[in-house]
Amino acid sequence: MDDFNFESKLLSTPFPKKDNYNSLSMPIYNTAAYEFDTAEEMEAAFCGRTPECTYSRIANPTVQYFENRVKTVTGAFAVTALNSGMAAITNTIMSIAYSGCNIITSRHLFGNTYSFFVNTLKPFGVEIRFCDLTKVEEVRENIDSNTCALFLEIITNPQMEVADLAALSAVAHANHVPLIADSTIVPFSAFHAKDFGVDIEIVSSTKYISGGATGLGGLIIDYCVFEWSHAPRLKEIALQFGKNAFFVKLRQEIHRNFGAYMTPQTAYMQTLGLETLDIRFQRESRTCAELSERLKTIPGIENVNYTGLPDNPYFDLSLKQFGPYPGAMMTFDLASKKVCYSFMNRLKLIRRATNLFDNKSLIIHPASTIFGTFAQEIRDKMNVSDKTLRLSVGLESADDLLNDILQALNGA
Repeated sequence: MDDFNFESKLLSTPFPKKDNYNSLSMPIYNTAAYEFDTAEEMEAAFCGRTPECTYSRIANPTVQYFENRVKTVTGAFAVTALNSGMAAITNTIMSIAYSGCNIITSRHLFGNTYSFFVNTLKPFGVEIRFCDLTKVEEVRENIDSNTCALFLEIITNPQMEVADLAALSAVAHANHVPLIADSTIVPFSAFHAKDFGVDIEIVSSTKYISGGATGLGGLIIDYCVFEWSHAPRLKEIALQFGKNAFFVKLRQEIHRNFGAYMTPQTAYMQTLGLETLDIRFQRESRTCAELSERLKTIPGIENVNYTGLPDNPYFDLSLKQFGPYPGAMMTFDLASKKVCYSFMNRLKLIRRATNLFDNKSLIIHPASTIFGTFAQEIRDKMNVSDKTLRLSVGLESADDLLNDILQALNGA
């Protein structure tokens, strides 16, 4: 299968066990528990000596198949599917963080990720060190022996900032720190995280993978390349399991105790979504690139931010890391918050809704929604402007989307 392309690998991923009815689609195992023939088999499964499922909070055949499909196309060592992107972030960080450690990251983060770092982790003794991740020297100056992770979004939401992943990886690894990247903005069919030194990749599968926004989900993709013997939280486990230490900590403790495993119904829908992921991504991202170029010439639009535009300050780096179509999300600025609201209210085709990479195009005013409960001072530090609108481009034609934007601008 190594010679197959993305879709062929996906479609050729075998079931964990042969289906009794030779179904071509993995059945949904709507069950909480599993019966065993003997007490001895039950013990072996619960103690991890066999791969049999014991309880669907820990493992479920439908979810396992979804995880295996992602493993197949990413080349990862292990994939854990959880019930949201935030669950993937929190499970990852709780597997490696400890009281007295610090995490290096940027202020340019999705609102709930920022809140988790600043509000949730702080009472547990975890320090968050905010750096400009586009300045490698600043990261080098802040990293130390108590740094448990360098965390970033590969394209920040909604600031659209791009950092040099290979350079950050070099600094992190020189200091025995894992690089953890949220790659939701560009799917793994186009962005190959391992090639740029990412140790743990986090994906909100709610987005591109689910397709028509059929369910919430998150993925932790472990490439099993980091030497976890250098991580204080995992040092003892690494003595026995080596580079598998993160996977063991996550699957045998954190994931079980937090109870955020993906449901089989969601896994089934997202397994189907995987089959058309790259086709939809190619269509949406090309439309986004075309639309961003056309919006630059429209009076009333003050700024268009898409890293695939040749005049974007991150264009060269974006092209190197993500290719010519860096996702299907852009932002643009209007004259004021009042004008943004008036514009949004006049839209007829583009939906006023949160989420990203639905089949339908979605627009949102980030400052008043995702960051609406943040103090103005914090929004200013995060570079979240009242004038900015975020557009997630769907499967509609570029002409229809542009016409909708033009008619809304004329009234606004």
